[in-house]
Amino acid sequence: MHSATVRNRAVVASLVTALLCATQILFSTAVQAELDSEARRWVADTLAAMSVDEKIGQLLVPSFYSSYTSSDSEAYEELIDLIHEYHVGGMLVFGARQPRTDLLLNPRTARNVLGQPLAAASLLNRLQAVSPTPLLVMADFETGIGFRMSGGTTFPRAMAFGATGDPRLAYEAGRITAAEARAIGVHVNLAPVVDVNNNARNPVINTRSFGEDPAQVGAIASAYVEGLRAGGMLATLKHFPGHGDTDVDSHLGLPLIAHPREQLEQVELLPFRVGITAGVDAVMTAHIQLPALESAPDTPATFSPRIVGHSCVGTLVLTDSFSPTRCGCGP
Repeated sequence: MHSATVRNRAVVASLVTALLCATQILFSTAVQAELDSEARRWVADTLAAMSVDEKIGQLLVPSFYSSYTSSDSEAYEELIDLIHEYHVGGMLVFGARQPRTDLLLNPRTARNVLGQPLAAASLLNRLQAVSPTPLLVMADFETGIGFRMSGGTTFPRAMAFGATGDPRLAYEAGRITAAEARAIGVHVNLAPVVDVNNNARNPVINTRSFGEDPAQVGAIASAYVEGLRAGGMLATLKHFPGHGDTDVDSHLGLPLIAHPREQLEQVELLPFRVGITAGVDAVMTAHIQLPALESAPDTPATFSPRIVGHSCVGTLVLTDSFSPTRCGCGP
């Protein structure tokens, strides 16, 4: 892992917006675990002792690759700087990346490869040891830890679970994913996807969706959430307020969903309601435009207080990862 990579990924990594406000729009109150008095006191005392810079830093979640990183390497020192200088609140764990070859015979050769669980656990243990505030560690394990890590369990895509119509299978997938993820120090799974598969031309969601029936998507996703929580892991519904009916990949451009609010209520938003009622811990916003919810032109949901406020129900609100193209700021 090159030092420049660490710094660049820190800039464009997922920005966590910890909005813990209540709402009277769209959603009922989510089920949240109660903290005991000692835990509440620790939270209050820790927050009160933080400067403004430290509080801002707690909203930032840079990422790293799960390959061997020695404690005397420049890459490790940059991660330490992110903790001490920028006061980051967490880390996002990716797989690994192999160096670019001098002679590229196959232009389709992928640089991204599966990471090593032991390397990820070792690095996380060292970072946690030096962080003044415990780091909230996240990973995108949509199809299990094997989605990013060598040797981990890999499950079928979400659409396969939807095709079975059996929430129990989704529950078990969530439970097993949580057990393996917690074993290497990951607390939050950036899953499940609750986008409804209602556009066959969608280049980025498709088989990642549980299906085209909003009610079934909500039910199976809720079972998956319950499985994650049974294994001690936090779950994230994505991509709010719904990325299913787009024909543009938000990694490459800024999609537009022009449906009226009534349709959004009945289709895109329904699985989020079901999941939040089931007690999901976090919601991830999407870099998409929805004029029915945000009238300002060229404004992604991620940057819209009006849209983000809809999901602000005592859950943690996360953004999808940032880059100029993805957030609509590129050329």
